[in-house]
Formats: sequence, structure tokens, C-alpha cells
Amino acid sequence: MQLARLSATFFALALLALPAHAQEAGTSDPGAVKAGTYVLDPGHSRVTWSVTHLGFSTYTGLLPAAEGTLVLDPAAPEKSTLAVTLHTGKVGTLDAVLDTHLKGAEFFNVAKFPTATFKATQIVASGKTAKITGDLTLLGVTRPVTLDATFNKAGTNPLDKTYSLGFDAKAVIKRSEFGMKTYVPAVSDEVTLQIETELKAK
Repeated sequence: MQLARLSATFFALALLALPAHAQEAGTSDPGAVKAGTYVLDPGHSRVTWSVTHLGFSTYTGLLPAAEGTLVLDPAAPEKSTLAVTLHTGKVGTLDAVLDTHLKGAEFFNVAKFPTATFKATQIVASGKTAKITGDLTLLGVTRPVTLDATFNKAGTNPLDKTYSLGFDAKAVIKRSEFGMKTYVPAVSDEVTLQIETELKAK
């Protein structure tokens, strides 16, 4: 915990030490982003999932381990491609007992299905937002899912000097459609997915 605080403090001080122009560099215009191939930055990309728990609360967890590639054509976003892999064995809630349960056969069944994947089949962009429709494969079942994505920024990361871009996205799925039916409806069938990601130019 102390190490995490020190790391966060060092990171904040490093940012403050940067010249103002370096902190503000970049563009929020999606049309001005450099075309090319980008890979997910696993340290700054994650899926947060949330469900309704017995009607009492909204319970959240993480799927932090992501790998993926975006081939981006800003001039023709519909020609871009996106493929992402999530390592379900990394599912976490900060509760060790619950995490073990989630990794078991009643939920993510990570021994049999260690990954989930998403592959875009259609990208429809409108300014800073886009609808990214694709095939989500979870527990061996593939269903179409649409992400509502918002572009944040692109530019040279002042810390590692790599050209980077980032966006947020949101989707709602029904877990029973993928065979994850445990405790439905006491624990909601609908799962909200909130996605935050940064990508680095390859």
C-alpha cells in the first residue's frame, strides 16, 4: 500500500514538473488522429462491470487484463478494425473469496474459458462518438454487442514519448445469453460494462 502511494505521488509530481505545453499537447479532434496500428496499453485499459445485487446495491468489479489491436483510418472510420482479448482469470472485486467464486464454473469458468474476446464488425462514427458493433465471445458463446464509444484525445504521451490515443465506451449485455445464469434475477441478468482504454502507436 505504501509503495502504491509513493508511486502515485511520484507520477503526480512528474506531471506537475512537465511544461504546460507538454501537459496540454494533443488533439480532441478524431479527424486529426494519425492513421495506423495501435495496441492496447494494459496498464491503462480495463473493463468495469456492474450488476444489481439483490436489489440492495449496484455491485462492481474489474476485468483489468486486456490485449488488443486497433487499425485506425480516421478518414474512413468504418474501415477501421478492432480486436480485443480479456483474460477472465484476472477478474477482481478486492474480495478474495468472491473472486475465487467468480472464477469458478458458476460464473466465468476460467479453467475452461480463460479468455473473452471482442471483434468489431461495424464502426459508425459521428464526431467524437461512435457505435462499435462486434462479436463478443464469452464462455464459448458469441453474441453481437454494441459499444457506445467516446473519443478523448490523441497525442504524444509526455511520459513515454509514444503517440497515444484514448477513448471510453459503455455497453449493456445480458449474461444469461452467454450461459452465465447463476442467481438470475436476484443478481441482475443485465450487466453494465464501462470501458476505459489507452492505445499506443505500433
